[in-house]
Amino acid sequence: MLEFQQQLSSYAELVVKIGVNIQKGQTLVINGTIEAAELIRIIAKNAYEAGAFMVKVNWTDDTVSRLRYELAADESFLEEPKWYAGEMLELVEKGAAVISVVSSDPDLLKGVSQERIVNHQKTYGKAMAKYRQYLQSDKFSWCVVAAPSKNWAAKVFPGLPEEEQVAKLWEAIFKTVRVDQENPVKAWEEHVSRLNQKSDYLNAKKYKKLHYLAPGTDLTIELPEGHIWVAADSIDERGNAFVANMPTEEVFTAPFAGGVNGKVSSTKPLSYGGQLIDGFTLTFENGRIIDCTAAQGEATLKDLINMDEGSHYLGEVALVPHASPISESNILYYNTLFDENASNHLAIGSAYAFCLQDGKKMSQDELKAQGLNTSITHVDFMIGSAEMDIYGVTAEGNREPVFHKGNWAF
Repeated sequence: MLEFQQQLSSYAELVVKIGVNIQKGQTLVINGTIEAAELIRIIAKNAYEAGAFMVKVNWTDDTVSRLRYELAADESFLEEPKWYAGEMLELVEKGAAVISVVSSDPDLLKGVSQERIVNHQKTYGKAMAKYRQYLQSDKFSWCVVAAPSKNWAAKVFPGLPEEEQVAKLWEAIFKTVRVDQENPVKAWEEHVSRLNQKSDYLNAKKYKKLHYLAPGTDLTIELPEGHIWVAADSIDERGNAFVANMPTEEVFTAPFAGGVNGKVSSTKPLSYGGQLIDGFTLTFENGRIIDCTAAQGEATLKDLINMDEGSHYLGEVALVPHASPISESNILYYNTLFDENASNHLAIGSAYAFCLQDGKKMSQDELKAQGLNTSITHVDFMIGSAEMDIYGVTAEGNREPVFHKGNWAF
């Protein structure tokens, strides 16, 4: 028990110091479920000890969330949560940092009316549009981390006795965020440096497009002029470094929205809107998704694609070696924060402004004019495998290997 508490404290310290890099006098907002209370309380303590002005926690409860979808009036799902969006905008405009602790059951909304789920996603997406623009432009420091819940742990480790499942998921999470190492902060600094070496290489290459080849996948993705490959760390508007995802193994950029052609197949399930989508393929023509199929959750996938016009296009291209620690663990987390860091992935929806030269200063219209996609949603899905090859195509038309058999070719 003592070792667990030590690792939990190290995890909280890592999130505060490396994740959002809280500054003296800064407000911290933590979003999380009541099942993550122990971690959230230790994060709050670390933040105050680091000089935080105030720590505000927005609690949620999976049981209450499910009850709303089962029992609330239909009209409640058509009302935009402007009160919440307004509060979050006010906080980040005043310099607050935001930590989200994810732990929800991947099957939370299984069996719930699809219409209610879609209506909520649309109204929430519209209300939070400006907040999302701030987030994707590095206006403030933010970080997404995880803590096990009972139902999530049962989904990941169904073969274990119930009393061991949560402990096993904690052990896995600690390993992915390097808390099991002697000096987690130093380990993260070295990890970020290694990822930056990959992004520096790609930025020097300035590839015109990428060509993906794998079973069920033959996809070409054009990259916009002035695109920037980004790794783990970012710099917020006030000049403070932060790491947005813990864990993270990706190097990513934004695609040219109208330059995606071909077919791509998923390699891991996608937990979206409290439901699972699995075994799906997407077909693109001039950037737009023109066809989709799924072995499971096809209706949910189609609802995602039809969220708005921008959800018919891609907003992110991310490279993750098959030999990443999360992939090598052979654990399927049913949680995008982890599964996307075990696999090359793409994202439907809005692009990150910081993936374009001077993009942080651009308006949505200016970003769109440069080829970046805009949308009320951003959803990552996994496409990588040990059989995937990726080629970078230069402006002159030369093809160079970027990935070979699922791993970096350089």
